[in-house]
Amino acid sequence: MRSLTFAFATLAFSTFAFAQSQSFSSLEERMTAKDFREAGLDKLSDEELRTLNAWIERNVRLADPALAAQAAAAPVAPGVNTDTVGFENARRDKVVSRINGTFKGWFGKTEFVLDNGQVWQQTEEDRFPFTAESPEVTITPGAFGSWRLKVEGANRSTLVKRIR
Repeated sequence: MRSLTFAFATLAFSTFAFAQSQSFSSLEERMTAKDFREAGLDKLSDEELRTLNAWIERNVRLADPALAAQAAAAPVAPGVNTDTVGFENARRDKVVSRINGTFKGWFGKTEFVLDNGQVWQQTEEDRFPFTAESPEVTITPGAFGSWRLKVEGANRSTLVKRIR
């Protein structure tokens, strides 16, 4: 059931992401009652459905190129902390920094402490032994709010989330 709901949410997000309108229509408004039932969404509580609709709306707005460009170009108000990249509902700018010292790769849930003070954690369970001395890392935004970390000189990347 959870897989079906996730698959449907992914499909719904993809459909909504291409919509040019800035107004948001909930799943209940966009689907026929039959489709809503067949997708199993009628089994969600009101709170679960509100949470799903809110998540889709947030991610649609982040995926809209016009809105993303507008947000990136918008001046930052005085006193606003711009060091929130990587946290939910924050700006989704690429991060380039370094890992100080000897880097030994990642091994599932590895924490990456960057010299800019940010700490990211691997969200995948994959393993990649790789040794480098103070390598540059690039963290780029991905689909559905994800982030991907790539280490200079490595031929692989891993999914991460910011924890500090």
